[in-house]
Amino acid sequence: MDYKRKVLEALTYIKKRVTTQPQAALVLGSGLGGLADSIQHPVIIPYKEIPGWPISTAPGHAGRLVCGFLGNVYVAVMQGRVHFYEGYSMQDIVFPVRVLGEWGIPYFIASNASGGINLGYVPGDLVMLYDHINFMGVNPLVGPVFSEKEERFPDMSYVYDRDLLDIGEAVAREEGITVRRGVYIAFSGPSYETPAEVRMCRTLGADAVGMSTVPETIVAHAMGMKVFALSCIANYAAGITAQKLSEEEVIR
Repeated sequence: MDYKRKVLEALTYIKKRVTTQPQAALVLGSGLGGLADSIQHPVIIPYKEIPGWPISTAPGHAGRLVCGFLGNVYVAVMQGRVHFYEGYSMQDIVFPVRVLGEWGIPYFIASNASGGINLGYVPGDLVMLYDHINFMGVNPLVGPVFSEKEERFPDMSYVYDRDLLDIGEAVAREEGITVRRGVYIAFSGPSYETPAEVRMCRTLGADAVGMSTVPETIVAHAMGMKVFALSCIANYAAGITAQKLSEEEVIR
């Protein structure tokens, strides 16, 4: 079965279970899946039930699609994602994004846990991404053009929608939450970055480092979705402190 047919088969299955059109898609990163518990009138579909949908194996990723109301907005929430380091291809990693894009969802919101490169960041800080550096060595758009919705050569000047950034900052001020704007750099993983690599990242202008999000946002942007991404600084990146990095710390 070709790739596009697999995407459409997955979407057909989901639409049989979910009859309301979502207005936004959310991806919940490591340790952040608890937000799905706030969804009202949820329709919960384990990834393993959706034809062709890749299965999450990383700690802290429940592997469920949860659709329902978050406030008064109907959303489709990915409670966990898959990563390049799990052995999946780039086409597998962005398969869910293409399904959500084909569904006609206008907004794509990604979250992740990351390491703080910027020396002004501390664990617990929230960073709204305004740009990224793809250091994974591959681009998810490589290959045949997926569909007429996906641009072949998308301009990357404003991947992260500036209006959504402004709204995010305004809401944070209203709620008394401190947020920052930053640049996220994505490595393939699964080994954490070396202290020398972290110094390189800082020289390149990155503020936070992780192993996800960038492939998803590239494809969402290419499909015409308005993109917003929020990164939780889970730990200091390697070399900033003497402490060793661990998955347990990231999730905590």
